[in-house]
Amino acid sequence: MGVLVCGVVVLTLICQSHSLDGATNPLHRFKRYQESASSEPNDCTTRTRQPMVLSKSGNFSLDVRMPGVSPTASDTYLCVAVPVPTTRDAYIVDFEPHASMDTAHHMLLYGCRTPVSTTNYWDCGSVKGTCEDEASIMYAWARNAPPTRLPPDVGFKVGGKSRITYFVLQIHYGDVHAFSDHHRDCSGLTLRMTSKPQPFIAGMYLMMSVTTVIPPGNQVTNADVACTYNSYPIYPFAFRTHTHKLGQVVSGYRIRDGKWTLIGRQTPQLPQAFYPATKGINVKYGDTLAARCVFTGEGRTTKTYIGGTSDDEMCNFYMMYYMESRHAAPFQECMEDGSKELFQNIPPEANVPITVPPEMMMHNMMHSAGAPSTPEHQDDMALLQPKREEEEVLDQEYHLEEVTDWPESPLQLGQVSGLALDSDDNLVIFHRGDHQWGVNSFDNSGKYQQQSLGPIQQSTILVVDPVKGSVLKASGRNMFYLPHGITTDKDNNYWVTDVALHQVFKLSSDGRDTPLVVLGEAFEPGSDKEHFCKPTDVAVDPVTGNVYVSDGYCNARILKFSPEGTYLSHWGAGSSDRRRRVQFRIPHSLVFLPDRRELCVADRENGRIQCFVAESGEFVKEIKKQEFGGEVFAISYAPVHGGLIYAVNGESAYGRSAPLKGFVINYSTKEILDDFSPENAQEFGMPHDIVVTKDGRVFVGDAATDSVLKFSSDKAEHRSVKKGGIEVQEIEETETIIQTRLKPQHRVEVAVAKVQIPVVTQQKTAELVQEQSQKPQQQEDDKETTLAKQSAQGVSPAVITTLLLIPLVVVISIGVLIRYRKNRMYGDGCEVKLEQTSSGGILGKLRGKAAGGLNLGNFFATHKGYTRQGFDRLSTEGSDQEKDDDNDTDSENEEYSAPPPPAGPSSSS
Repeated sequence: MGVLVCGVVVLTLICQSHSLDGATNPLHRFKRYQESASSEPNDCTTRTRQPMVLSKSGNFSLDVRMPGVSPTASDTYLCVAVPVPTTRDAYIVDFEPHASMDTAHHMLLYGCRTPVSTTNYWDCGSVKGTCEDEASIMYAWARNAPPTRLPPDVGFKVGGKSRITYFVLQIHYGDVHAFSDHHRDCSGLTLRMTSKPQPFIAGMYLMMSVTTVIPPGNQVTNADVACTYNSYPIYPFAFRTHTHKLGQVVSGYRIRDGKWTLIGRQTPQLPQAFYPATKGINVKYGDTLAARCVFTGEGRTTKTYIGGTSDDEMCNFYMMYYMESRHAAPFQECMEDGSKELFQNIPPEANVPITVPPEMMMHNMMHSAGAPSTPEHQDDMALLQPKREEEEVLDQEYHLEEVTDWPESPLQLGQVSGLALDSDDNLVIFHRGDHQWGVNSFDNSGKYQQQSLGPIQQSTILVVDPVKGSVLKASGRNMFYLPHGITTDKDNNYWVTDVALHQVFKLSSDGRDTPLVVLGEAFEPGSDKEHFCKPTDVAVDPVTGNVYVSDGYCNARILKFSPEGTYLSHWGAGSSDRRRRVQFRIPHSLVFLPDRRELCVADRENGRIQCFVAESGEFVKEIKKQEFGGEVFAISYAPVHGGLIYAVNGESAYGRSAPLKGFVINYSTKEILDDFSPENAQEFGMPHDIVVTKDGRVFVGDAATDSVLKFSSDKAEHRSVKKGGIEVQEIEETETIIQTRLKPQHRVEVAVAKVQIPVVTQQKTAELVQEQSQKPQQQEDDKETTLAKQSAQGVSPAVITTLLLIPLVVVISIGVLIRYRKNRMYGDGCEVKLEQTSSGGILGKLRGKAAGGLNLGNFFATHKGYTRQGFDRLSTEGSDQEKDDDNDTDSENEEYSAPPPPAGPSSSS
């Protein structure tokens, strides 16, 4: 009887596994893709459609090809989607193209989760684009470029936990005359991949001009691009240039302390491969990256613009780099025009065209066709990997939770409108006492209608102990009508705004109620240099003392004043933005970023955060997330861990579209690292302002509940013990101990090893965790066994046998199931063969992380809504890159290889 029951259990598990595979397994999608591709017989699909090839070492290959297409018009963009054929994390380490420039103008490989189509190829040069979601460029090819091989231990991460579950191949067919014989094209590429985790993740930094105009007949036109680098260190190992017919030379540089160092320089008229970058170069926070494209307009009779057809031009400099996996940013971009002052110092070599000798062109053509390189060329291709540098990283869990026992005694507050911190990290609260902002507070011109109430008689400014919540001092009686924003300067003076008075005040923190500086005219709204209209907030530059005012509910602008209150300048979103972004709709909150010299604005009704160069007002970046729900009320900033922005959203006037929460955002990647809200089924009413202390405590002022809430990550740090020489956190049995990077897992309580534990120690910790996680199950098994023994005397032998065999059969069943899944991993009908893993094999050593943007031969036909009049920038928000625990991988991939540039003048870097 027992044996019969066990057999039924095994068969049930196997059948259930088989049924689930077809519904959820991406391998099933891959098999379906193969079947659908082969269902359209043509003269090249059967020749090129190769199955994925798997070896015992975890290396495999995947063919991604066009399914036999025949374009009918020039400048046609066609796309086809191929599912990633594995449920595990995989890493692309080599790209082998199969195309000819006689047929294809260029070829791009994207990665995403939701391609426009999964059943057949489609026209992706129209409004359809490539992907429904975020598309990441992983590879690019043009002009018979040879294969791209990456350095050891670097890989483009796909499948598994990444955001890439589909590959989308896009090919630009430039000249339709290539298909005059009506042949069907199967151009594409082979991806060499490995399942072995790679400790370094490859990425792409794209520098691209979008404003260049080349006058007809001009012998020389320069396109200059430059941006300040604001992220973790990157290590460039290859570069690629791209223009169309008029490009003469493209050069890329790193500028540090005024010194220009060449990253790479090449003519785009050679095969557009990735060439080795300058050896040993790195790029750090604060460096400037710059590129120049030199064009000639000779032979043209009309102006040439940047655009998406063969007759347009492009100016692209691609820099392929790697980063440590814990900091991975797979794609970065720069599209800002460089200033004339900066490029006055560019090395003269950048303006010297590179002549392409006929024999060099022939050599590259042969190389792309598979001709072996000579030993001396192989030596030239070798790359030295730069020294890795340790970077600060937060290795502990970081999830903010409400501190419910704060304050110890209730605070007597009205509508809380503003929060700040003094130099001792004491909390400064600005509230409205017995006044409230209601529908009758202002008329249509913005004039305050309740002056008869008089000023607020209570103390409107309270300095509060951040630990206990006790009031340390109070001020601001009989001064304000409707307080709004508050900040402090380096001398602990208060800078405040009053929307009823339409004024900005500087007050001493010593309790005196006589203002030190007054800006604006009381109760008189206006839009000139001497007037405000409901100003919302103030930020102060701690170095220069300059004051920035967000003005506000009526004027949608930022004004800049000297410390003494002298008007200096003002701007609104779009005034210094060449792309004319949407104007502010209630710039509601300001924060100054001292380490970046930037000013960020919570543009409330536009549901976004915008950052500007504080000195000039030049636009830097925008952060806009669906999670904000269309409203961002307030922001704060902490310069730790590369820069963190803290924000709170709000309820829209058109109805709530997202839960009210606080957010922690990575400034560089724009990724939401954590979100938080009150506990015990409570909700924010109107989170109106937010501040973060030096030790990471967060305070939120709520104007609807007349309260201030405190949030901290300390709950995961209170109980600490030593185990095996490693400091870990005590947690409940049902929780999991993991190590994580700064990115916290939302609403998941975990405890972690102390910051910067060596890899070996981390592994020991993992073993300890595994033991602890197994104990409850072992105890449960022991309990069942004991009960069986105790009852053995009064139970039949059949029942005893059944009870004793069930655990064993379950284990055996799981083993059979795992073995069965492995045998089916790549689908029925897929050929599986071993691949060479010797040092001479291509796969035996390579890597490269997708999600960046490599070649980008034509950047304009990649998204929905593309028109010749404009283009959508590639979205780079967010990254699913997770830290690889197996950092001691011994990958055997080959060194990056590409044809060396022809001899010419070199930089004196």
